Amino acid sequence: MPNPEISKSNTNINNLQDYFERKKNFDWWSDAFNQMDWLPGGGLNNAYEAIDRHVKNGFGDRVAMIWVGKNDEEEQYSFLDIKNKSDQFGSVIRGLGMERGDRVFIFMDRLPELYISALGVLKAGGVIAPLFSAFGPDPVRDRMEDAGAKYLITSPELRNKLNDVLPKIKTLKNVIVVNKNGRHDEVLVDGDLSYETLMESEGGKDFEIEPTSQYDFSIMHYTSGSTGKPKGVLHRHQAVVQQWLTGKWALDLKFDDIYFCTADPGWVTGTSYGIMAPWTNGVTQLIYEGGFGAQSWYKLIEKYKVTVWYTAPTAIRLLMRAGSEVVEKFDMSSLRFIGSVGEPLNPEAVIWGNKNYKMPIHDNWWQTETGAIMCANYASMPVRPGSMGRPIPGVEMAVIDESFNPLPTGEVGALAVRPGWPSMMYGYWQKDEMYNSRFKKGWYITGDQASIDEDGYFWFQGRADDVINTAGHLVGPFEVESALIEHPAVAEAGVIGKPDPIAMEVVKAFVTLNTNYEPNKELRRELIRFARDKLSAGVAPREIDFIDTMPKTRSGKIMRRLLKARELGLPEGDTSTLEDD
Repeated sequence: MPNPEISKSNTNINNLQDYFERKKNFDWWSDAFNQMDWLPGGGLNNAYEAIDRHVKNGFGDRVAMIWVGKNDEEEQYSFLDIKNKSDQFGSVIRGLGMERGDRVFIFMDRLPELYISALGVLKAGGVIAPLFSAFGPDPVRDRMEDAGAKYLITSPELRNKLNDVLPKIKTLKNVIVVNKNGRHDEVLVDGDLSYETLMESEGGKDFEIEPTSQYDFSIMHYTSGSTGKPKGVLHRHQAVVQQWLTGKWALDLKFDDIYFCTADPGWVTGTSYGIMAPWTNGVTQLIYEGGFGAQSWYKLIEKYKVTVWYTAPTAIRLLMRAGSEVVEKFDMSSLRFIGSVGEPLNPEAVIWGNKNYKMPIHDNWWQTETGAIMCANYASMPVRPGSMGRPIPGVEMAVIDESFNPLPTGEVGALAVRPGWPSMMYGYWQKDEMYNSRFKKGWYITGDQASIDEDGYFWFQGRADDVINTAGHLVGPFEVESALIEHPAVAEAGVIGKPDPIAMEVVKAFVTLNTNYEPNKELRRELIRFARDKLSAGVAPREIDFIDTMPKTRSGKIMRRLLKARELGLPEGDTSTLEDD
């Protein structure tokens, strides 16, 4: 039988929204905090809540992770296995001198060791900063330098990407290399440490979790803006409370589920809903090392009888492209809930899901800064194709005007949230002014535009800035522009998001050339390769156009708005600040 400490917040109420309405004045957050196990002495640690409490409550033998590798290898880990191994790594990283609050970066594919080491660092009081494994060396260096990284956990092939940049990160104390199952027999770079050797030498039996409080930092994810380098978003251990609850409410997780989240832990979905939400709810999680593939994903769902599947609109559009015939080859009857996040889910995808999966795909909305789901289409409520859904209990959302007043139903304005939810970011790393700028007259300003219908459903209308959403990943144009102008041929660069039927937007760059360089196809290909090497294929421009002059304001700021309007044939709007030709 399920442990009542785990399952007591699950409700069999047929209409969850009606239940929320009847308990309008209920203090959801206090109730949720009371249901955490807490550390001896009253501290809170999200790794303990995700793993150790299930062992304490008698569920150590329950399978926590089914890991499937790129080559179809399979490993299974119980909650007790992960507790013991994360304790070991906690002892390892503490033995290397890690102190409370130190930033530990993790740069690897979805291996079991990623999850084990992340949990171990959290137990030891460190702050984890996972990085997307497809990043090139420049994004890794930028983020590690900015955060003052003390430790890096990586794999041999990804370590090789960083040979030129790691010596420049002066705060870095140790590089720990995971050699998964002897796949690679490269000699360690001088000074690097072997994960396996460290783990073998450390039993972990006497390990004690650092007595972190709910206010201690736990996770740092980098997110992009329209100006400047990416900024580190800091979250605290108390975020686990909202991740646990929204796992129940928004993803409908139940104790006996087999859960499949396709997000990489380098993005916030991969930690909030690829680590914390499923494991705090005690479910068995399927983790697949490989990338997208319609047949491989369907095969996994069939083989492991996945019940809850959380993915992204870009992946769904690719599955639509693969066709209904592929779906029909597999038994998908185990599925009972499908969720989507990262960008708006277009109505056609919801209709296609109803037809081919015999159930709707439930879109929801949140951000790196919010730390957890804020608005969702719940299992018990009718899905309105194209809508983000309705706010979760305890969260107040609104669409506001330029004076920060709520707008009437149907009008488009800035999407805003009342501060105070448990998973709200604590700050941008060493960027207090930028953090403070996001809060105006009692609202957190999300940077998104939206509207509300007469029944309280929210509808995403677009971004209010130049940030590009490509396949659910936010790309700051400044970072791409900065990489391009390092090429000797490029004098100036302006970057926009261009609409795309699969990825929502792709990165497109406009460049002006230095003297003695001529625009041609070969130079275009060279610049794309150059950007991919420095950034990654997902962040680098997909298209590059050469232009003679860059539209700029009189103060010299590139007018990306004009570049986009001209590219898409849209009205150019006010050009009174445009620099004279």
